[in-house]
Amino acid sequence: MANILVCDDDHEIVDAIEIYLAQENHTIFKAYDGEQALEILGKEDIQLLIIDVMMPKLDGIHTTLKVRETSSIPILMLSAKSEDTDKILGLNIGADDYITKPFHPLELVARVKSALRRYTSLGSLKGDESVYQVGGLVVNDESKTVTVDEEPVKLTPIEYNILLLLMKNQGVVFSTDEIYEKIWNESAYGAENTVAVHIRHIREKIEINPRDPRYLKVVWGVGYKIEKQG
Repeated sequence: MANILVCDDDHEIVDAIEIYLAQENHTIFKAYDGEQALEILGKEDIQLLIIDVMMPKLDGIHTTLKVRETSSIPILMLSAKSEDTDKILGLNIGADDYITKPFHPLELVARVKSALRRYTSLGSLKGDESVYQVGGLVVNDESKTVTVDEEPVKLTPIEYNILLLLMKNQGVVFSTDEIYEKIWNESAYGAENTVAVHIRHIREKIEINPRDPRYLKVVWGVGYKIEKQG
């Protein structure tokens, strides 16, 4: 059970999502613009945010940017638009996933479960006492921390899980489909842009020069890998 904040200026959609997720025993907080959402986030222990892109006062894009200044909770964006550019925009500003309206209730529930599972895994201190290192890049999967040259790096849950997958398999090339299916646990149809955006974010955070990366390499036409060193 999780505390989930649903933010959309369409009250009927908020109520419908509440019904779907309450059946999964989640506690739902409701907001109808970004300002209300930020107020609730400041007061309540929220584990996941579902937010619409287009809203009055403060829209979903600017709200997400504000949330990402201090929090790495999963964010699922809602939009009536289905173009790739809108999806990429949402991912670029820090969203973890994207759902296009109208959506099927089962799809929403599945994506929420997946996002919460990744977030819970990231926040847990239980598990393997494993440290993966390549040069100055270190991923500690016990404390769920990442450092580059001993400086801490803040990653979202999806970014962390992608990096961990590649660090555990240094030198192995993963296609975008393989990465998507392993991290999202669903079919990778049409997922190339989604993975590419997250890879770019990881590079921006762990590389001194993202255009000439030391660690996260692209193998053109094949996929991505963490370069073995030493």
